[in-house]
Amino acid sequence: MELTTLAPQSLWQYFSQLNAIPRASKKEEKAVAFVEAFGRQIGLETTKDAVGNVCIKKPATAGMEDRQTVILQSHLDMVHQKNGDTVFDFDTQGIEMYVDGDWVRARGTTLGADNGIGVATIMAILAATDIAHPAIEVMFTIDEETGMTGAMQLDPAPYTGKILLNLDTEEEDEITIGCAGGLDTNTSGNYQQVPAVAGGAAYDITVKGLLGGHSGMDINRGRGNANKLMNRLLYNVRQSVDLQLASLDGGSLRNAIPRESRATVVVPGADKARLEELVQAFAAILKEEYKTVETGLTVEITPAATPASVMEPAYFDKLLRAIYAAPNGVFRMSPDIPGLVEASNNIAKVSVKDGTFITQSLQRSNVDSTKEDVALAVRAAFENMGCEVVQVGGYPGWKPNPDSPVLKLMLSLYGNHFDHTPKVGAIHAGLECGILGSLLKGPDMISFGPTIRGAHSPNECVQVSSVQKFYGFLLHILREIPKR
Repeated sequence: MELTTLAPQSLWQYFSQLNAIPRASKKEEKAVAFVEAFGRQIGLETTKDAVGNVCIKKPATAGMEDRQTVILQSHLDMVHQKNGDTVFDFDTQGIEMYVDGDWVRARGTTLGADNGIGVATIMAILAATDIAHPAIEVMFTIDEETGMTGAMQLDPAPYTGKILLNLDTEEEDEITIGCAGGLDTNTSGNYQQVPAVAGGAAYDITVKGLLGGHSGMDINRGRGNANKLMNRLLYNVRQSVDLQLASLDGGSLRNAIPRESRATVVVPGADKARLEELVQAFAAILKEEYKTVETGLTVEITPAATPASVMEPAYFDKLLRAIYAAPNGVFRMSPDIPGLVEASNNIAKVSVKDGTFITQSLQRSNVDSTKEDVALAVRAAFENMGCEVVQVGGYPGWKPNPDSPVLKLMLSLYGNHFDHTPKVGAIHAGLECGILGSLLKGPDMISFGPTIRGAHSPNECVQVSSVQKFYGFLLHILREIPKR
């Protein structure tokens, strides 16, 4: 089945067109041009601000002119992740999608349903001529996934709406009224390289097959972090053999739980068999620990070309201890909202190569003070080894408002539209609402969307039936927006 035959047909057609365009965070220029051209082609007022956010305005339909103006908001960029054995160039290729029963998936890469379905939904509404709605102001933002640059540098002047609907939540039966803020911690250092042991044997050790996922939404699911698992393995092996580190590459994006890590190591020739035995033994331990969650976890050890140099041994010890000490995963659960992760950290990337190492991690929290607490814990771990620590990209959370008039409207309509009651709450992911709320001086904000699984990983998929429900519900909301 082709995507463009799914209902609602216009939504899936726009999603297909959008996914044909490379649109990584900070590289979404073609997507910006695409929605700009779209807005003008259908005769709507279309502007772009200095940073690249696009605003499209559509007047109210007849009889709806006295209703409150609604801002519809989604982000244009997507997370680019692929499986290690997938040959794909995100800079030049469009996403290869297919229908799998009630789900749309991609072949070996992220799908871009986060937040492409939101963008396509808005485009379908803008292009429609048979939908009743109030005046609409569309806000397409850039670079949400790697710093929320678009939201933070948004020009608020074009927007007058006092209701903002963010279409970036990933459970059809959830209505979101709050989210976490975030902060990036980046560390770097230079180390002395020394000659590899004479007559040594080199190996590549690879941890792979992990689920990965969204570092906010999936951080409490007990999934393995490839960087932490690799660090555990190297630390434990080093207690028994003279292990030397030549290079290390784990993870990629700071908001994706790392799925793979690869290290090139050297041991004295006499320790070859012992190294293989230790790695296999520790791999068995990891597989046992994660057998109910990470069924695809694999640890491989294969011979490699012997490198000329390795990390100075004392520095290797410091690095292993720092990564071991740095918190990862859930840092604190909310004492106020049952089941909500309040604070967390994701050690997203670790790279060691040619005398330089870096780490990247993302701290999240719904409470600013605990965001600072987990950020300081990460900082302390790496400052203790004497490396440089830079903390940047902080953005605020979104404080829930359970008395929101739009929430009350949506709850009443939801009961009429579906046969169950939605969950209402905050999420641990970062949404742009916290930033936008301050810039737009307090609009009434709600976030909702269709069901998406595996966001930020090649397992990402979106449920077709939930898209249909979500789209119909949104149209119902627009018809019932109250008067000014």
